[in-house]
Amino acid sequence: MCGIVAASAHRDVCEILVSGLRTLEYRGYDSAGIAIQTDGVINRRRTQGKVRELESLLVDEPLIGHCGIAHTRWATHGVPNTQNAHPHVSSNEIALVHNGIVENHDALRQELLTTGYEFSSETDTEVMVHLVHQLMSQGNDLFGAVRLMVKRLQGAFAIAVLSAQEPGVIVGAREGSPMVLGLGFDENYLASDAHPLLPVTNRFVYLEEGDIVRFDTGGYEIRDRQDEVVSRPVRKADLTADAVQRGKYRHYMQKEIFEQPAAVSETLEGRLGKDCVLANIFGVGTQARFRNVRQVHIVACGTSYHAGLVARYQMEQLAGIPCTVEVASEYRYRSPVIPDDTLFVAISQSGETADTLAALKHAKESAYLATLAICNVPESSIVREADLVLMTRAGLEIGVASTKAFTTQLVALQLLVLTLAQIGGRVEAKQLAQWVSELNGLPGLIKQALKLNKRIELLAERFVEKRHALFLGRGSHYPIAMEGALKLKEISYIHAEAYPAGELKHGPLALVDHDMPVVAVAPNNSLLKKLISNIEEVRVRGGEMYVIADAKAVASLKDRHGEIIELDTGGALLAPVILTIPLQLLAYHVAVLRGTDVDQPRNLAKSVTVE
Repeated sequence: MCGIVAASAHRDVCEILVSGLRTLEYRGYDSAGIAIQTDGVINRRRTQGKVRELESLLVDEPLIGHCGIAHTRWATHGVPNTQNAHPHVSSNEIALVHNGIVENHDALRQELLTTGYEFSSETDTEVMVHLVHQLMSQGNDLFGAVRLMVKRLQGAFAIAVLSAQEPGVIVGAREGSPMVLGLGFDENYLASDAHPLLPVTNRFVYLEEGDIVRFDTGGYEIRDRQDEVVSRPVRKADLTADAVQRGKYRHYMQKEIFEQPAAVSETLEGRLGKDCVLANIFGVGTQARFRNVRQVHIVACGTSYHAGLVARYQMEQLAGIPCTVEVASEYRYRSPVIPDDTLFVAISQSGETADTLAALKHAKESAYLATLAICNVPESSIVREADLVLMTRAGLEIGVASTKAFTTQLVALQLLVLTLAQIGGRVEAKQLAQWVSELNGLPGLIKQALKLNKRIELLAERFVEKRHALFLGRGSHYPIAMEGALKLKEISYIHAEAYPAGELKHGPLALVDHDMPVVAVAPNNSLLKKLISNIEEVRVRGGEMYVIADAKAVASLKDRHGEIIELDTGGALLAPVILTIPLQLLAYHVAVLRGTDVDQPRNLAKSVTVE
């Protein structure tokens, strides 16, 4: 949610800023704006809607200047409109953009009102820009004013600020929201993440919690929350600007679905031996720590939570270790009982998910044996906080509805399960070698599953006019049904719910009729007969049944069981990954046919950095 781009250069920065906002559109937003410093004056353009509306406005009312800030806003305080859009200004002298939430904004607003400041928006952000103005009026320079201002804030934020009084200078700060400094030649930049800056630089400094940076064309200075000057490492990005292009695909989500064989290969690369998972892939000291693990707590949100639920089944079944999984926003507001020798696992695609990060910080202060992050972004907050890390290596994922990030999380968690099993002596060598062999064949099986694309595209036509859908699964495939339902509702806006198939008679069966498509996930396992019985319950009540089935399960299914989509799942370990692919394709094609915004579904954001 929300995106920031800022630049100070010896050339016009307007196109750099707007291009950066286009790249950040995947984060989700409802308004956009830009402020540029020119000849001691700050000029601003803002609009409700997409970046293209801002671009149209700039055609009619162009901005030219060497120093500026830009923003895409996802509404938290105040409705989505131009008045609430960023940047916010104070006395036409200070401009500020902000990601996050200031929790004590009401008290600060009342204080500023008593000193004569007027507010033109409903946002918490406007409090910040007036505070900076007030502090500069008291004799502080911009850097000093921002350092004093952030000490008064409670909450999570990333900001970029400029002043008409200091040409070429931009100040940024982060506390709970990501921010990266980009280093160019005689020009420097700031952004919410590295991707919008890839066309202009591949050298980055990732700000840490509490950092405040001042930069211009000549260089930069970073101070930590103790106000000490600090040095942060300069890192060279492997990504290129081409990585954020759709190429031959119509949507980013479509591209990312088809990138899954390569993404899973990257997740596995260098982590499997001939007949085992390689030692210490989670970090130095893995074996010593994992040898003592007796329980696992997994905490995550959304799609990552579904990956954790699959891992719970596999952890207990394959490794024999008790495992609990919890939504991060619930975990952090209760007092969990932590058994001795419990491993805490945080899962996040972005590594900046606010609730998951807060849960991890709480866990580090609790009696866990160790904390482990499973994440896709190397320099993210969650990665830096955890004791141990396994990167999923999914690559850049722009579509809001997660696809390759989910399947690589499943694979990363399978590596964790097998590692705990082998280190703890809970699996025979022959069985472990078999599982490793299966994992090596996973990318090929995903390629085969993707060949169902045309068939599922035709199948999607039957869902276009529907208003509701039901997804069923049993065991480790119930979370896969949950993920299928989530994908369909996220991007097609069809109301979809998932249930354990055995729960049909406990309520959901009342909804089943000829207008309610029911999708079942059918692996070839000991629960297949039970699932077929549940399918019969749907059929005799006139339900429209679609079964995503393992090829070996098809012999047990009959024509009367509905439309059967057959594929090779590769066995119990891999089946959750493979059976996910048709569900992703179904959601994608239904959304395309319904004409929704596939990559940027309404009201949603890619990286949820606030509660």
